Amino acid sequence: MQLGQHLPVLQVVIPLLSAPLCLLLRNGRLAWMFTLAVSWLVLVGAVWLLLQVLAHGTVSYALGAWPAPWGIEYHLDHISAFVLLIVSGISAVVLPFAGKSVAREIPADRVSLFYTLYLLCLTGLLGIVITGDAFNLFVFLEISSLSSYALISQGRDRRALTASFHYLILGTIGATFILIGVGLLYMMTGTLNMQDLAARLPAVTGTRTVRTAFAFLIVGISLKLALFPLHLWLPNAYTYAPSVVTAFLASTATKVAVYVLLRFLFDIFGIAYVYNTMLIDNVLLPLALIAIFSGSGMAIFQDNIKRMLAYSSVAQIGYIMLGISLANEVGLTAGILHLFNHALMKGALFLALGCVVYRMGVARIGNIAGLARSMPLTFAAIVVGGLSLIGVPLTVGFISKWYLLLAAIEAGHVWIAVLVLLGSLLAVVYMWRVIEAAYFKPAPAGFEEVQEAPLSMLIPTWVLVIANLYFGIHTELTVGVARQAAQILMGAP
Repeated sequence: MQLGQHLPVLQVVIPLLSAPLCLLLRNGRLAWMFTLAVSWLVLVGAVWLLLQVLAHGTVSYALGAWPAPWGIEYHLDHISAFVLLIVSGISAVVLPFAGKSVAREIPADRVSLFYTLYLLCLTGLLGIVITGDAFNLFVFLEISSLSSYALISQGRDRRALTASFHYLILGTIGATFILIGVGLLYMMTGTLNMQDLAARLPAVTGTRTVRTAFAFLIVGISLKLALFPLHLWLPNAYTYAPSVVTAFLASTATKVAVYVLLRFLFDIFGIAYVYNTMLIDNVLLPLALIAIFSGSGMAIFQDNIKRMLAYSSVAQIGYIMLGISLANEVGLTAGILHLFNHALMKGALFLALGCVVYRMGVARIGNIAGLARSMPLTFAAIVVGGLSLIGVPLTVGFISKWYLLLAAIEAGHVWIAVLVLLGSLLAVVYMWRVIEAAYFKPAPAGFEEVQEAPLSMLIPTWVLVIANLYFGIHTELTVGVARQAAQILMGAP
């Protein structure tokens, strides 16, 4: 059998087996190079799988040659292949940046452990996306979560430990809710295979047990994706984690959690049950709008730029959930598209902030006055990332919000379109505070001139910056895949 036929399982097996090997290396630089090679290998596999899905449709892999639903199945369709590309692509770009950043922020004796945890986190995120089994999804969710807690705790500030512990408590509650929901579904259907669950659930959807399972799953997944008001773990986690961890998790973890929500809503429960019986849009729509304005409002008043962008992420998750709650194909396309686009935006911005932290030790608005003169490439990246976050034309942020506006108008909610535009204006306010300080305020007296960030950090940052512009102009791939994924999900039973 050809190696390509085993790629679905290799996407998980390669980083999983590499994690303990990385720990054995002991040398920090060797651990980094090894993790980088593994990440790029996974990216090549993800690209190949996406091309296979686009060319031939769904890819299915039965572990141990046991056919579903008796055996565990790995299942890839348009949306899972798309999210797989997001996770592996961000990882492949972030890791070259990590070489110098991690060496500066993590003690030398813990660097190999750091990369071991990183590989476990990557394994969990890839496994969540690729598995077709509900219980395995929970297992991979826990692998990614536990390693994320440990990664966040590696931050230099002692508050990283508190942030990690806070995330641990809320994340465990969310995982427990998800496990209870999956257990109740298994009790009613006798299966854990997602496709089999979708086929058997219609016969029992009228029961209290299934309704209870639905509620547990929605709340648990919402905790993981940081939907308002279940987002309280996110600001501190992003603020005090090492720069590389913040960039990676902000670009991938919440996106994968949204993917899990889409899987349960559309693939397993089905659009009719979700929107017509459980009326989930009546819950998601107001929460999404509150998230947009509360997240953006809180971002305006932050001095720590990492915390500012963390609250911005709460708002951006609101945009994604808004698209899903509109319950039409264009809205779902906008939500899926924003998964990809927001990963590019926040990845670029957090990597640029990592460059600032590398030179300054902190990333506060009060400490960056006049810094754009010393670090022009870093702050140019922040400007472009900020424009994308606002939704200026020729950036990916504009494409997402354009489809969101179309979806709101198609649903007959012009007022929602107006609110989306107002939310974008709030983004102008908090991004302007950063740009004003860096470009228009004089450097403080006695300011010591700093150098631009190293090329090994600038190049990954600008790869994502250029991607923000490229995919804002050439939208055939991203919009095409998002639209096909939305069509498949909307037609799911």
